Amino acid sequence: MLLNALFPTRDIGTDPARIRDWAQAAEDLGYHCIEVADHVFGAAPRGGWTPTYSERDPFHETFTTLAFLAAVTKKIRLCSGVLILPQRQTGVVAKQAAEVDILSGGRLRLGIGVGWNHVEYEALDTEWKTRGARQAEQVEVMRRLWTEDLVTFEGRFHKLVDVNILPAPPQRPIPVWFGGSSDAVVRRAARIGDGWMPILAPEAAEPKLAQLRAHLAEFGRDPASFGLEGWLRFDTVDPDAWARAAAGWKRLGAQMTMLYPMYRMPTFEQQVDTLKRFKEAVAG
Repeated sequence: MLLNALFPTRDIGTDPARIRDWAQAAEDLGYHCIEVADHVFGAAPRGGWTPTYSERDPFHETFTTLAFLAAVTKKIRLCSGVLILPQRQTGVVAKQAAEVDILSGGRLRLGIGVGWNHVEYEALDTEWKTRGARQAEQVEVMRRLWTEDLVTFEGRFHKLVDVNILPAPPQRPIPVWFGGSSDAVVRRAARIGDGWMPILAPEAAEPKLAQLRAHLAEFGRDPASFGLEGWLRFDTVDPDAWARAAAGWKRLGAQMTMLYPMYRMPTFEQQVDTLKRFKEAVAG
């Protein structure tokens, strides 16, 4: 099973040399992909609402970071894990993704989600309640911009008349994978996604995978060509539990898995050691 590495955005700091060294370490260790998380704003708690990440959690900007990683690596694939697509302008995302794909030589996978932070949506002047429907339309628009010479499109959220994106990405289209595990997301991923990348323990994933496969059949899609990645969210360092969770996802048919540490790793040595220990745990 392929292993992916979560970019330690909260702990890596702002030294470009350290970011380069971490990415090259992941590549040298044989990781398949580096995934960069996404938040534009941090948000303080309010009115009984407590965010998963607060105003104290730094997040490097996703596409700029991916472009930098493209320049300092050679083979490892790059992914947004996950980009909160509905709070962004569709054409701008399509352009940014195309550029990262160009700079990386066709190594980009676009992971997308709808997010959980309504405060961030409000601060970006975007609509929270329609984010699922908007996301679906955005994927259609982006794929057309990546593959067609001129695009004319009119939908619920977009109106384009004879526009295009140049230079075009090497991958036409760029693969789009869905994060999230709600029933609506599972159905959307099966209908228009290239893969699914949820944060779920294997035992919780089984009924969702049954839904996914039923929807793939409903939409006449080949499950063999649909990607599956299990994200392993852990609050503590527990290599034995990592190995069990990865084995569970492998049993469920996942082609890849990624450790998603919720605990902090304040030193560079801890960040690289986590890469080594996860690989050893899963390989062992």
